[in-house]
Amino acid sequence: MSGAEKGSGTTKTPADFLKSIRGRPVVVKLNSGVDYRGILACLDGYMNIAMEQTEEYVNGQLKNKYGDAFIRGNNVLYISTSKRTLAEGA
Repeated sequence: MSGAEKGSGTTKTPADFLKSIRGRPVVVKLNSGVDYRGILACLDGYMNIAMEQTEEYVNGQLKNKYGDAFIRGNNVLYISTSKRTLAEGA
């Protein structure tokens, strides 16, 4: 995978990755350990995140469902693309 990227001469930056996952399912892990899973609606340069169809997971267990959610960027540990199955890491 990454060998093809390096060989082609195109470098994918983190900003390119974030642009490419808009509108797709993601997992956002907070510094507190809580996961938010939903559709990435938008984000800004400060990593503030707006999500749709959001579910809150604490210790791998579903705790709450939100239609829309806004997460302040300084709380974000990482953003990961989500596979359809949510029980893999739980």
